[in-house]
Amino acid sequence: MPKINPFLWFETQAQEAANFYVSIFPNSKILQVTHYNEAGPGTPGSVMTVDFELDGQHITALNGGPEFKFNEAVSLYVGCTTQAEVDDYWAKLTAGGGEEGPCGWLKDKFGLSWQVDPAVLGEMLADPDRGKAQRVMAAMLQMKKIDIPTLERAYNQGG
Repeated sequence: MPKINPFLWFETQAQEAANFYVSIFPNSKILQVTHYNEAGPGTPGSVMTVDFELDGQHITALNGGPEFKFNEAVSLYVGCTTQAEVDDYWAKLTAGGGEEGPCGWLKDKFGLSWQVDPAVLGEMLADPDRGKAQRVMAAMLQMKKIDIPTLERAYNQGG
């Protein structure tokens, strides 16, 4: 079976970004760093790619130049089980210049989009009681960082 792994294009910050991400997630490490040589297209000796793992997920970061930028069409998803996890990952990923977005989305300081969501959100939204699911959706649409107690209040309201 083929393995499908994210491949992230940075202008020049691949190693800095990989080090940042590895510092946030458990069971993470830098696997390999390659450098441009005289054949180019980058400056010989500069970092070309960084292979790393985030909690077992293999990712490659490339220093490819200024041609392409990240946007919200692609994001990395962080599934959480507790509010403490949501709070921790949210704080770490927005540190140093990241931006909060709506409904559990954020951009880190490199411009990469992330979703930081608790599993309970998906469970509530999938509830066969459409009233509960609609109340949770309405509550979530008012949030930046997801707040589990607020979701639970919306879910149980009128129950």
